[in-house]
Amino acid sequence: MSKESCVLKAWEVTMRKTQQAKKRANSIFGTVPVALQTDDDATTATEENDDESSTNTSSVGELYQEERVLPNGDYYTGQWYDSFPHGHGKYLWTDGCMYIGEWYNGKTMGKGKFGWPSGATYEGEFKSGYMDGNGTYTGPSGDTYKGQWVMNLKHGHGIKSFANGDVYDGEWRRGLQESQGKYRWRDGSYYIGEWKNGTICGKGTFVWSTDGSRYDGFWGDGFPSGNGTFKWEDGSFYVGHWSKDPEEMNGTYYPSGNEGTLEWDPKEVFDNLSEYKICSGERVPVLPSQKKLSVWNSSKRVEKPRRISVDGRVSVGLDRAFEKMNMWGSESGEGAADIDSTTRRDLDAEIMRLEAEGLIQSLRPSPVPMRLPKAGKKQGETISKGHRNYELMLNLQLGIRHAVGKQAQAVTLDLKHSAFDPKEKVWTRFPPEGTKHTPPHQSSEFKWKDYCPLVFRSLRKLFKVDPADYMLSICGNDALRELSSPGKSGSFFYLTNDDRYMIKTMKKSETKVLLRMLAAYYNHVRAFENTLVIRFYGLHCVKLTGTIQKKVRFVIMGNLFCSEYSIHRRFDLKGSSLGRTTDKPKSQINSNTILKDLDLNFIFRLQKAWFQEFIRQVDKDCEFLEQERIMDYSLLVGIHFREASVAGELIPSGARTPIGEFEDETAPRLSRVDVDQLLSDPTRWASIRLGGNMPARAERTVRRSDCEFQLVGEPTGEYYEVVMIFGIIDILQDYDISKKLEHAYKSIQYDPTSISAVDPRLYSRRFRDFIFKVFTEDD
Repeated sequence: MSKESCVLKAWEVTMRKTQQAKKRANSIFGTVPVALQTDDDATTATEENDDESSTNTSSVGELYQEERVLPNGDYYTGQWYDSFPHGHGKYLWTDGCMYIGEWYNGKTMGKGKFGWPSGATYEGEFKSGYMDGNGTYTGPSGDTYKGQWVMNLKHGHGIKSFANGDVYDGEWRRGLQESQGKYRWRDGSYYIGEWKNGTICGKGTFVWSTDGSRYDGFWGDGFPSGNGTFKWEDGSFYVGHWSKDPEEMNGTYYPSGNEGTLEWDPKEVFDNLSEYKICSGERVPVLPSQKKLSVWNSSKRVEKPRRISVDGRVSVGLDRAFEKMNMWGSESGEGAADIDSTTRRDLDAEIMRLEAEGLIQSLRPSPVPMRLPKAGKKQGETISKGHRNYELMLNLQLGIRHAVGKQAQAVTLDLKHSAFDPKEKVWTRFPPEGTKHTPPHQSSEFKWKDYCPLVFRSLRKLFKVDPADYMLSICGNDALRELSSPGKSGSFFYLTNDDRYMIKTMKKSETKVLLRMLAAYYNHVRAFENTLVIRFYGLHCVKLTGTIQKKVRFVIMGNLFCSEYSIHRRFDLKGSSLGRTTDKPKSQINSNTILKDLDLNFIFRLQKAWFQEFIRQVDKDCEFLEQERIMDYSLLVGIHFREASVAGELIPSGARTPIGEFEDETAPRLSRVDVDQLLSDPTRWASIRLGGNMPARAERTVRRSDCEFQLVGEPTGEYYEVVMIFGIIDILQDYDISKKLEHAYKSIQYDPTSISAVDPRLYSRRFRDFIFKVFTEDD
């Protein structure tokens, strides 16, 4: 068979396909007159391509009208520029999809209309091949969405009318209902209020059209959850705490008049609401940005046709069947398949760009470039002669030197039960003139008490603390430093000069808690070498004699932030939202400021091996604290940013760093190669440990401006190489009567789930849920 016959045969096949596809598409968009190529035209075109010339098109670089059947059977008519559709044109794919509208260098850009063979259409704005801007989508079954889009996803304000008669009017984010919105069911009942990830969540109102009753209050996962009020049309109402768990459900009924006992179960509300489903919508099988164009490279170059997507991406090699991909983050029935993390980051970056340019309604503040916080002064006031607590410091140092330095029996880690007895304490008198066992000193007479000395001596051995170094740090020539202000509990904190140890004054109730849980604490830290709970090294009491007769109890513990790395940011994280922001103005925040949950603007990504160990250890530590009825603890996190410019701007990972622009040239740094080697070779793990000097990546987050108490912000894809230090602190608060009263009082004023004072079981669950959102595996 001759070459001309083969070409003619192939052309006839593609023509038949094109004619069929055009008939299907014209039923949607209407007909457009098309002058098809004749056999002579096709032969001429083939010969002209072989001769590297063309007589039916203008030269490269000029805009001209073109009408052509493309090699794979696709059809295009409209304006053409160089190698691509450019201007206004109509493109028909062989599968029946069609786009008619504006183009820019081969990308759908501007206003246009896209149709699917199923009869679904989108008419509105396009950008780089995506449905992007204002537009209306009509599904084959009648679902309609009219509103804002970003990269094929509903994002911003929009109205969705479902085929069954339901209507949603409100805000969207990444294809899901988010923030404020109103959903009206076909029977007239409606919900108006807050949404999260496509479900009713937050504060809102549900009104039943059948009898006029309504529920006002808090919601979770589509059902009442928290404080709320159910009102009947006659004016009577029920106020209480709502939950799916009958044991957590409680409230009071208030009749409108002289009514008898109400025979009504609040669980009926849950049964009734289960009948009101949120429609999931329809699935979009192929997105406009997935469609490929078959175009010639140039009229003046002889190359085989190549395939490019509508958004300009080139695919190399043989054409493949289009993969059906659903819209990521969309509602379950409208394309809920996952996409890879790269696409997620690209989408986040595009959304942030559009919000910054004001092209779409901003649902979160635009991030500003990050800078290193101002360096704080060395913490604490040196306790010198004349300081109000100078004498107390001398007493403490004398007592520590006596307790640690005296000859002790050989320490074994297998302790008898009697060693943990709270009555196991030793009183020692320290007169100024000294005794057979105590040295003379210049302070007033005092008494010194050691609580469970054998246990704490064993703990120091377990934590590999050298007795001489321990005594030198606390009792050396260098004075202690008192932190500027007492903690929330009223306790005072003191730091050793080398920052290795922290001394905290204790209330009597805290001392009792520590002694009560001491055996369980000892067994826990012995069983789990990588435990994140704070390390205790000693528990003591100083009793001043004379007219004052004052007792000062204090515990010695490790300073979490004792590191060769400078700490640039500090966070105290609990997982609650009420009052969880710093009370300092922005101008006064420095590297020493302890920020809180609602100040956090990062997600921390750990290497796989460390992340798995982190998950296991947090679970074990929280189980231990829950068993001991402890609550109100927190994860103290310190961050060292490894790269910053001379001007103080943080340098994201992957960005070029000019030589000499590190914030601290002498500070130890780990390259990515070093990190990989450390984590793949267990013998090198000695230089880092869980919670100590851990390399990680911190991904910047931003919170939506319309969500005041959003605990975890939206990831931006902006990463920073960091070294992390963290541990669980404040583990001496049990759920006593004062905390129970605090819970009851605050629950009346605020959402009970937002306050810190809650039952230890709930506290543990909430704490872990939050921490496991803030810390993730680095992929």
